[in-house]
Amino acid sequence: MKLHDLKPNEGSKKNRKRVGRGISAGQGKTSGRGTKGQGARSGGGTRLYHQGGNLPFFRRLPFMRGKGFTPFSRVEYNEVNLDQLAQFQAGSEVNPQALEAARLLRDARKPVVILGRGELGVALKVSAHRVTKGAQAKIEAAGGSVEILPLQG
Repeated sequence: MKLHDLKPNEGSKKNRKRVGRGISAGQGKTSGRGTKGQGARSGGGTRLYHQGGNLPFFRRLPFMRGKGFTPFSRVEYNEVNLDQLAQFQAGSEVNPQALEAARLLRDARKPVVILGRGELGVALKVSAHRVTKGAQAKIEAAGGSVEILPLQG
């Protein structure tokens, strides 16, 4: 196959509609715009969500702050799983600063939660803002320790 053999898939390309080319073409005279009015003028038409005198749909809905129905007091965490902690040496301290240095955090400003996916083969001193019960059990079973850091409010 060579470059000159390439063709688009059948039906994927469509010729543009040539308007204003005579009465027999089907799109002559007013070119499919109807007669007179806002939609017939060049540059005419309405803005998005315009409903012609009706109260627009988004203004009919109740006013909601924030992102939909997300509660204000919700805390978003950086999630780190146990299988991601396998890269640390035995006996090392795993805290938010060490996790940031290892590039395991999405946003260093958010608190850290340790989740229990995977197994841990080395003993680590883990400091995080939240640790699930399953993760804590696996860390302590491997000979490590868990410290819960306070949330900055």
